[in-house]
Amino acid sequence: MGMFDNVSGALKGLAGQVETAALPGLLSAALSKTSFGSMKGLLDKLQQSGLGSQVSSWLGNGQNLPITADQLRAALGNEQIQQIATHLGLPVDKILGFLAEHLPAVVDKLSPKGTLRDAA
Repeated sequence: MGMFDNVSGALKGLAGQVETAALPGLLSAALSKTSFGSMKGLLDKLQQSGLGSQVSSWLGNGQNLPITADQLRAALGNEQIQQIATHLGLPVDKILGFLAEHLPAVVDKLSPKGTLRDAA
Protein backbone atom coordinates (compact mmCIF):
# COMPACT_ATOMS: atom_id res chain seq x y z
CA MET A 1 0.00 0.00 0.00
CA GLY A 2 1.56 3.30 -1.11
CA MET A 3 1.45 6.77 0.33
CA PHE A 4 -1.42 7.81 -1.92
CA ASP A 5 -3.40 4.71 -0.97
CA ASN A 6 -3.13 5.75 2.68
CA VAL A 7 -3.98 9.33 1.78
CA SER A 8 -6.94 8.24 -0.31
CA GLY A 9 -8.30 6.21 2.56
CA ALA A 10 -8.04 9.17 4.89
CA LEU A 11 -9.61 11.56 2.40
CA LYS A 12 -12.49 9.25 1.59
CA GLY A 13 -13.65 9.26 5.20
CA LEU A 14 -14.41 12.97 5.35
CA ALA A 15 -12.31 15.85 4.09
CA GLY A 16 -12.81 17.63 7.39
CA GLN A 17 -11.21 14.70 9.21
CA VAL A 18 -7.89 15.06 7.38
CA GLU A 19 -5.22 16.77 9.40
CA THR A 20 -4.97 20.36 8.27
CA ALA A 21 -1.20 20.28 8.61
CA ALA A 22 -0.97 17.48 6.03
CA LEU A 23 -3.14 19.14 3.38
CA PRO A 24 -0.49 21.36 1.77
CA GLY A 25 1.81 18.41 1.20
CA LEU A 26 -0.98 16.14 0.01
CA LEU A 27 -2.33 18.64 -2.49
CA SER A 28 1.13 19.60 -3.72
CA ALA A 29 2.06 15.95 -4.21
CA ALA A 30 -1.14 15.27 -6.15
CA LEU A 31 -0.74 18.41 -8.28
CA SER A 32 2.82 17.41 -9.18
CA LYS A 33 1.34 14.40 -11.00
CA THR A 34 -1.13 16.50 -13.02
CA SER A 35 -0.77 18.86 -15.96
CA PHE A 36 -0.58 21.73 -13.44
CA GLY A 37 2.73 20.41 -12.12
CA SER A 38 2.50 22.33 -8.85
CA MET A 39 0.37 24.53 -6.65
CA LYS A 40 1.70 27.53 -8.61
CA GLY A 41 0.41 25.95 -11.82
CA LEU A 42 -3.04 25.52 -10.30
CA LEU A 43 -3.10 29.09 -9.00
CA ASP A 44 -1.94 30.43 -12.38
CA LYS A 45 -4.85 28.61 -14.03
CA LEU A 46 -7.32 30.04 -11.52
CA GLN A 47 -5.96 33.56 -12.07
CA GLN A 48 -6.17 33.16 -15.86
CA SER A 49 -9.78 32.08 -15.44
CA GLY A 50 -10.85 35.29 -13.74
CA LEU A 51 -10.39 34.23 -10.14
CA GLY A 52 -7.40 36.46 -9.46
CA SER A 53 -9.06 38.32 -6.59
CA GLN A 54 -9.64 35.06 -4.71
CA VAL A 55 -6.09 33.85 -5.33
CA SER A 56 -4.63 37.20 -4.28
CA SER A 57 -6.61 37.10 -1.04
CA TRP A 58 -5.19 33.66 -0.23
CA LEU A 59 -1.63 34.80 -0.89
CA GLY A 60 -1.89 38.05 1.03
CA ASN A 61 -2.61 38.93 4.59
CA GLY A 62 -6.18 39.29 5.71
CA GLN A 63 -9.35 37.38 5.04
CA ASN A 64 -9.39 34.65 2.39
CA LEU A 65 -12.13 35.05 -0.18
CA PRO A 66 -14.14 31.87 -0.75
CA ILE A 67 -14.29 29.86 -3.93
CA THR A 68 -17.14 27.55 -4.95
CA ALA A 69 -17.13 24.12 -6.52
CA ASP A 70 -18.84 25.63 -9.57
CA GLN A 71 -16.11 28.27 -9.93
CA LEU A 72 -13.47 25.57 -9.73
CA ARG A 73 -15.26 23.41 -12.30
CA ALA A 74 -15.52 26.35 -14.73
CA ALA A 75 -11.90 27.43 -14.21
CA LEU A 76 -10.19 24.06 -14.28
CA GLY A 77 -12.21 21.98 -16.71
CA ASN A 78 -13.19 18.34 -16.49
CA GLU A 79 -9.86 16.81 -17.55
CA GLN A 80 -7.83 18.65 -14.93
CA ILE A 81 -10.40 18.00 -12.21
CA GLN A 82 -10.32 14.31 -13.11
CA GLN A 83 -6.50 14.31 -12.85
CA ILE A 84 -6.59 15.81 -9.36
CA ALA A 85 -9.37 13.47 -8.26
CA THR A 86 -7.49 10.45 -9.57
CA HIS A 87 -4.29 11.33 -7.73
CA LEU A 88 -6.14 11.95 -4.48
CA GLY A 89 -8.38 8.93 -4.89
CA LEU A 90 -11.61 10.91 -4.63
CA PRO A 91 -14.67 11.08 -6.89
CA VAL A 92 -14.86 14.24 -9.01
CA ASP A 93 -17.87 15.58 -7.12
CA LYS A 94 -16.03 15.18 -3.83
CA ILE A 95 -12.78 16.76 -5.04
CA LEU A 96 -14.54 19.98 -6.04
CA GLY A 97 -16.08 20.36 -2.60
CA PHE A 98 -12.81 19.42 -0.95
CA LEU A 99 -10.87 22.02 -2.94
CA ALA A 100 -13.51 24.69 -2.43
CA GLU A 101 -13.39 24.12 1.31
CA HIS A 102 -9.63 23.72 1.81
CA LEU A 103 -7.75 25.42 -1.04
CA PRO A 104 -7.91 28.97 0.40
CA ALA A 105 -6.42 27.85 3.74
CA VAL A 106 -3.82 25.63 2.10
CA VAL A 107 -2.59 28.44 -0.14
CA ASP A 108 -2.65 30.81 2.82
CA LYS A 109 -0.49 28.36 4.78
CA LEU A 110 1.92 27.96 1.84
CA SER A 111 2.34 31.73 1.50
CA PRO A 112 2.99 33.10 4.99
CA LYS A 113 4.69 36.24 3.67
CA GLY A 114 2.59 36.60 0.54
CA THR A 115 4.84 34.46 -1.65
CA LEU A 116 3.97 30.86 -2.46
CA ARG A 117 6.52 28.33 -1.25
CA ASP A 118 6.86 24.60 -1.75
CA ALA A 119 4.91 22.34 0.59
CA ALA A 120 7.91 20.03 0.95
